[in-house]
Amino acid sequence: MPPLLIVVGGLPASGKTTVAAELARRTGFSFLRVDTVEQAIVRTTPLAQPLGPVGYVVAREVAADLLRTGVSVIAECVNPLAVTRDAWRATGLGLGARVLEAEIVCSDPAEHRRRAETRDTGIPGHVPPTWAEIVGREYEPWTRDRLVVDTARLPVDEAVAVIEAAARPRR
Repeated sequence: MPPLLIVVGGLPASGKTTVAAELARRTGFSFLRVDTVEQAIVRTTPLAQPLGPVGYVVAREVAADLLRTGVSVIAECVNPLAVTRDAWRATGLGLGARVLEAEIVCSDPAEHRRRAETRDTGIPGHVPPTWAEIVGREYEPWTRDRLVVDTARLPVDEAVAVIEAAARPRR
């Protein structure tokens, strides 16, 4: 069975880190969080936010190394543009991996805002975007099928179960 690349994307504070981290705990897959990669770059180089594609490129290269060795990967990132989505997909498919794209959404704006305004990202030094930055950011509509998981409607365990079910190989 080829390895699996699960790309978990969505707006900040939608619940994607919580879901992706629990998915990693349950599956034992490697977990790559682009925010962690970007904060490490900011902390150890003269670069500052916004980094542009740098964090995504580094994370994709690490994911590629893992996939080459047969290790399945969960990559968690906003993934806001078709170009970033295409790059993740090409990375996985180019290495013969199965690819599952999941978009995490929070359909309740009041809950989404509450999360944005009260969360701790768990990354030392990381300053999360404000609610205004979240709703004002560029986020292109998806143009291909993907799994959509609404964390306003599903608790974490159920959201993870939906992704696990979609990740199972089909016969």
